[in-house]
Amino acid sequence: MAKHHNLRHTILARRDALPPEQRSALSSKIMDLLQKTEEINQAASFFIYVNFRSEVETLSLIHHLLQQDKIITVPWTDCKAKRLLAVRITAPEQDLAPGYCNIPEPRLPLRERERFDPSQLDVVIAPGSVFDRHGGRMGYGGGFYDRFLVQDAPQALRIALAYDLQMVDRLTLQPHDQSMDLIVTQSTIHRFNRESPHENHSSLPPSPVSGP
Repeated sequence: MAKHHNLRHTILARRDALPPEQRSALSSKIMDLLQKTEEINQAASFFIYVNFRSEVETLSLIHHLLQQDKIITVPWTDCKAKRLLAVRITAPEQDLAPGYCNIPEPRLPLRERERFDPSQLDVVIAPGSVFDRHGGRMGYGGGFYDRFLVQDAPQALRIALAYDLQMVDRLTLQPHDQSMDLIVTQSTIHRFNRESPHENHSSLPPSPVSGP
């Protein structure tokens, strides 16, 4: 586990070191690639993380898909249940406020009124700390997205967004770590056969120890 922690720490430090203007420019390139994909254009309903700190920025994507009358849901972290819930939003600036770990989340009135059945989602767009060229994803240590993908939205296409600096050749994954179908960076779109890129991806992750 120490090796995982050290790799996560190293990669996140490099990501955090990107100047804000460079992160925005790289995020724009990633969005340009993503928005041209058949997977995005054909899907009707999405679960999209709202970027926090140095993550690939997603608000432009959310606005773009809302303009196309797509169903957009974002995570609300239910800390007691240790899970993510999908909540539909239609106006990000009005609908979001700092929540768990100060991550932008749906405001309180929306959390019940606009709850969305995750089994109806077409696409989940997830963040992460480190990714590999076989579809592997290392999260932030909490296991929230791993549980959501296994328990709540197993049918959804899994897409991760990352900067090139977050890619490594191969991760040594834990049994609960879930693989991606696509990883989009500023330079390319990586597509994978999720059936057997890594072994043992079906078991559930342990209780969270940090962020999602």
